[in-house]
Amino acid sequence: MIVRERYLSKIRPFYDQDLIKVILGVRRCGKSVLLLQIMDELKEKGIPESQIIYINFEYEDYAYIKNDLDLHEFIQKKIINEEKYYLFFDEIQNVEHWEKAVNSFKASKNVSIFITGSNSDLLSGELATHIAGRYVSFKIYPFTFKEVCELKQITNRSDREEAFEDYMMWGGMPQRFMMTDEFQTRTYLSDIYDSILVKDIITRFNIKDLDLFNRIVEYIVTTPSQNFSAESLSNYFANKESREVSKVTLYNYLEYMSKAMMVSKVDRYDVRGKRILNGKYKYYLTDLGFGQIMNIGKRPQLGAYLENIVYNQLLSSGYDVKVGNLENGEIDFIATRFGEKIYVQVAYILADDSVVEREFGVFKKIEDNFPKYVITMDKFDFSQDGIIHKNVIDWLLEDSY
Repeated sequence: MIVRERYLSKIRPFYDQDLIKVILGVRRCGKSVLLLQIMDELKEKGIPESQIIYINFEYEDYAYIKNDLDLHEFIQKKIINEEKYYLFFDEIQNVEHWEKAVNSFKASKNVSIFITGSNSDLLSGELATHIAGRYVSFKIYPFTFKEVCELKQITNRSDREEAFEDYMMWGGMPQRFMMTDEFQTRTYLSDIYDSILVKDIITRFNIKDLDLFNRIVEYIVTTPSQNFSAESLSNYFANKESREVSKVTLYNYLEYMSKAMMVSKVDRYDVRGKRILNGKYKYYLTDLGFGQIMNIGKRPQLGAYLENIVYNQLLSSGYDVKVGNLENGEIDFIATRFGEKIYVQVAYILADDSVVEREFGVFKKIEDNFPKYVITMDKFDFSQDGIIHKNVIDWLLEDSY
């Protein structure tokens, strides 16, 4: 596995601080490997292995640690002197009331604490009460395309193009690159998909109508980058499935998928009115592999996949991303980071003048001078009127974290 410097560089300044380091990400996106890389760096700095305690709560070895009291008792036996200890708790959401134990360690021990979790509301509810203001959080994502090229040591253009086609179909889950054929890849991704559904959604939220839930999930993952509202989904199931589904149920199921970080919900932003539009959102897959395993026999939606890849790249690069709503159109992404802003349009191919006019023309309604990009698969540069056109592979490889 490659060293994920894009994340290590952000976490490294906090190694010895008493703030709790919270690392969030969908299952199997590389959180555990990242913890191991942090531990390796600590050992290189001279920290004895005896002062580094790692627990992965998905291992059967630790199945007996069920709640905060069990965890507290386990750690108490491990800390035997006043030296600084480094505690690594992987998939800590499996421990009931874990936040009480973590808060106790922080208050009473000389420790630096790292935790990972696979649901986005790990930092809500009880945790907010117990350690509010005492943690820093980092979101981890599957491999970017640049990381894929680094992993596979790809440097020439033709190999990059082949790798990108594979990336667009099967996504960037780190361990899937260890698979040797499509059957292994599909089986591996299916196992992750099922694990997320069962452990992070169905069991956690006590879903009863499994057939309905599975149909909604399948619809979302096989139609990424689309505009959704509870009303439109409700109409779809009424017309196509002859099934009445309440808007409340739809909102809940979509929210559960977002909390499990299987998908990202993106707000629509009224560019002229400068406000968030409630009720209508776009959903993007955290990893395109989820869509591929459910898309058997269906025609690939290459434009939607490309848009999804660009969105994920912006997120992993630290941008806050919204969809721009115009009076007679849409800007795919308005991305902000540390006071900077960029506008991004995504199209698969600029096939003719009408497509060029559509993708570039939308920026005519934007009155500020922030950078504006059109990103496509084209190799010819169509940049015009101050609007930058980029080939998607070139743009992805320019990523500097």
